Amino acid sequence: MRMLRWFCGHTRRNRVRNKAIRERVWVAPIEEKLIQHQLRWFGHVQRRPPEAPGGRGRPKLTWDESVKRDLKDWDISEELVLDSSAWRLAINVPEP
Repeated sequence: MRMLRWFCGHTRRNRVRNKAIRERVWVAPIEEKLIQHQLRWFGHVQRRPPEAPGGRGRPKLTWDESVKRDLKDWDISEELVLDSSAWRLAINVPEP
């Protein structure tokens, strides 16, 4: 946004809204650009043939798999989540 303000000859002291500056230089809001890039990547992935070779190396570790591994390592059951006080005691790590 700073570059667009400079391009228009405005500073923040001029108190010109970002929307007005974007409209003046014909630039889309960042939220729309992010969605555009996400959808572009989605289209790229969807067009990939199913028999295409996968990536090299081991599969990526998902957040869910990571949490389940940590629960297993710490010997904590998933049902303990329902009791918040017991859950806090189970996951609490004392400060050194």
